[in-house]
Amino acid sequence: MAKLVYGLSQSLDGFIASPTGDLVFAEPDPALFHHFYEWVRDVSAGVYGRRMYEVMAYWDEDQPDWTPEQRDFAAAWRRQPKWVASRTLKSVGPNATLVAEDVETVVAGLKARLDGEIEIAGAELAHSLAHLVDEYRLYFRPVVLGAGLPFFAGPRPPLRFVSSQRIAADTVRLTYVPA
Repeated sequence: MAKLVYGLSQSLDGFIASPTGDLVFAEPDPALFHHFYEWVRDVSAGVYGRRMYEVMAYWDEDQPDWTPEQRDFAAAWRRQPKWVASRTLKSVGPNATLVAEDVETVVAGLKARLDGEIEIAGAELAHSLAHLVDEYRLYFRPVVLGAGLPFFAGPRPPLRFVSSQRIAADTVRLTYVPA
């Protein structure tokens, strides 16, 4: 049985994007980028909300100015099977499946059928499936936004602290599981 993991970079005050939609993790330092590359490389699948999928679809097409590390990340992203929860999208890119209805049943089925970790990305999606999330990874970056899109899109579920890890010079990951 796979473990459903929700993890995103966020500001010190708990926002994953500014009020204008700029993501906190848009330009990670090389150590953090490598950490996320290893995660994407090793996950069994990804479940994305529409907005997060549209951001990540950037990796579907090579860019001439990419570094070797960015090319490796793109290759890992493309290999990862993805499910995209959206009622507004009409199609999704390569190696992705559009899920317009009954997202909970689809994700529960993925957890039952796959091994390893399944990444869930998108605050609203993670909130709607909180009862299925097995682990929360909060990556704190040294910025305060004051407002924006919060990591927790609703009341925070009861959590139990598991570990902390310094990922990069300016990033600390806190890991929690449902209490």
